Amino acid sequence: MLNIKGMKYPKISVVIPSYNQGEYIEQTLHSVIEQNYPDLELIVIDGGSTDNSIDIIKHYAEQIEYWISEPDGGQTPGLIKGFERATGEIQCWLNSDDLHTPHTLHEVAEFFLNNPNVDAVFGDALWIDENGEAIREQREIPFNRFLWMYTHNYIPGQSMFWRRNMYQLVGGLDPAFNLAMDADLWIRFSDHGEIKHARRTWSKMRFYPEQKNRAMRDASNREDLAIRARYWGTETPSFYPHKRLVAHAIRIGWKVITGCYSPGYIRFMENR
Repeated sequence: MLNIKGMKYPKISVVIPSYNQGEYIEQTLHSVIEQNYPDLELIVIDGGSTDNSIDIIKHYAEQIEYWISEPDGGQTPGLIKGFERATGEIQCWLNSDDLHTPHTLHEVAEFFLNNPNVDAVFGDALWIDENGEAIREQREIPFNRFLWMYTHNYIPGQSMFWRRNMYQLVGGLDPAFNLAMDADLWIRFSDHGEIKHARRTWSKMRFYPEQKNRAMRDASNREDLAIRARYWGTETPSFYPHKRLVAHAIRIGWKVITGCYSPGYIRFMENR
């Protein structure tokens, strides 16, 4: 299928890792399949669920290019397995409790067609609760390596898309990371190519107590620190606190100037 400029839409591979997410996975699958993207490769890697997940996956088997259910050692090994199967020119992953917004895949394809020199792009996100109700918007600033390195991984992972050749160039996901594998992959992307930001909401990310990164926050922070330590080198002891203060000030100012702080964000922070 061609777009309005007569260009062929690229194949997009969406890898969905899952384990016992029967409560949400059907909504996740719907959010991808119902976009009717003309060249979709949907891959589901289930870690051996014991709930109703498999029944749901089987129900959508005709729309899924490949799926498997077996113990895989966790999310990162499951994702690695999925991307080993993926053949799309454009790739992403979507957690089985999150959603892509309507038209996301078409918008992403148009972005890459119009920006042939860009290796990865991320959009904004909408945080939702366990019932799917909106909590707040996550509007972001463009990727800036200094700000990313000295604040936090502010790229919403479910709104991130990249070219397959970039994933292969950096060696893919690192199985050493169980929680911050996305941050590790993004910074390695930036070592070799360009990451852009699109002011479009491309995902709905669920925020609830059982969410893995909330339940294991300390471990996630340790992994995140290990990633940054690779690049800080000998400057960490004396210069890190000062650079962190500067980076936070720049990031907040940039977000204020560009209208990233919505009323929903302010209410969310007040009620934390």
